[in-house]
Amino acid sequence: MRLFLTWLMFAVLASASAQTAELQLVASAEPQAVFAGSNRVVNLCWQNAGDTATETQIQSRVMQLTSATAVCVGEAAWKTLQVLPGQTVLETAALNFPPVRAKTRFSVQWLDASSNELGATEVFIYPTNLLAELGVLLNHDENALGVYDPDNELKPLLKNLKIGFVDLENAVAENFRGKLAIVGAFSSKAGAKSLATHQIKTLANNGVAIVWVSPTKNDAIADLDKIQPSFYLVPQGHTAAVIAQPALLANLEGNPRAQLNLIRFCKVALQPALAEQTFSLPQKN
Repeated sequence: MRLFLTWLMFAVLASASAQTAELQLVASAEPQAVFAGSNRVVNLCWQNAGDTATETQIQSRVMQLTSATAVCVGEAAWKTLQVLPGQTVLETAALNFPPVRAKTRFSVQWLDASSNELGATEVFIYPTNLLAELGVLLNHDENALGVYDPDNELKPLLKNLKIGFVDLENAVAENFRGKLAIVGAFSSKAGAKSLATHQIKTLANNGVAIVWVSPTKNDAIADLDKIQPSFYLVPQGHTAAVIAQPALLANLEGNPRAQLNLIRFCKVALQPALAEQTFSLPQKN
């Protein structure tokens, strides 16, 4: 009887191990990017390559990587994941990352209950004050920056960083005489509000550098045959207008790459000569 129970225990363990071996984390094409802090969301893609359903308790182990070391900065249970045979499942996980002073590489290891590694997610963590560089660009002059942001996506971020600006929604935009104007809409939804084109042209004629997030057209379907650049530059004297598609600046609050794109656009709008060395390609989400 004891021999039978021992055999049964090993059989169960072998079966569980085999099921776990069939569960795999599909690696991302490129590292994900999030800000330091609590409950930062990373995307996961799980695949069951086996012929039977799996039910696996999964935990995360967050490793901070340097050129020479890998340091564990946190471990936590994630969830029990059930995946049918041959099924691919998209999931998200909320993780905690420590403060960083600059872009820092992390690896999130995903382990089963027996500490077998199921895969890893590479993540770049960014400091939460990226947009503070805008203040430096404008010499901390609170009258140098004009912002048209009716959906309040950028203005709260600037206020949190104590970067002064002129709200162009509550002023006569054409009368703005600062150095730089950032004009929404940051939303990719059709019909998102923006300044009228003639107002933006007046700002440019007044020597204001402009970053214009061009709203999506309602007749986008009719324009499918036209190739639309993700952004382009219109020189205007010593400055320029940078016209960008909303996708490059989507989710400003939670997407470091969107904030970095905005900073790049602002630099080039202020100094068009920097375009070649500043742009490789803007980064998408």
